[in-house]
Amino acid sequence: PYYVDINQNLFLEAYLHSSDPNLVLFVDTCVASPTPHNFTTVTYDIIRNGCVRDSTYATYYSPYTHMVRFKFNAFQFIRNNPLVYLQCELVVCRAYDYSSRCYQGCITRSKREASS
Repeated sequence: PYYVDINQNLFLEAYLHSSDPNLVLFVDTCVASPTPHNFTTVTYDIIRNGCVRDSTYATYYSPYTHMVRFKFNAFQFIRNNPLVYLQCELVVCRAYDYSSRCYQGCITRSKREASS
């Protein structure tokens, strides 16, 4: 556990341990939940499909392509849940493969038309 106050900045860093220097790390999705085993019903999106959903989210410079650094402000779920659990999905890609997920950035899925 990591104890913080409400609105305090949380700084996170993810590092890919690999002997291959040509790998890139990308934060695709980070979701918060008041429970550790359910990240689908009551959740709060910090970043989803590479799209920032929380206005306090920011990325920071990393000296390595296989490291990502970001921050967001600590918050609390309604009904005074004292704990917030975080689940992040990261993508590993080949460096300079501009068709890979790492280089696509925010992906907004288009809605389908309803048939008559």
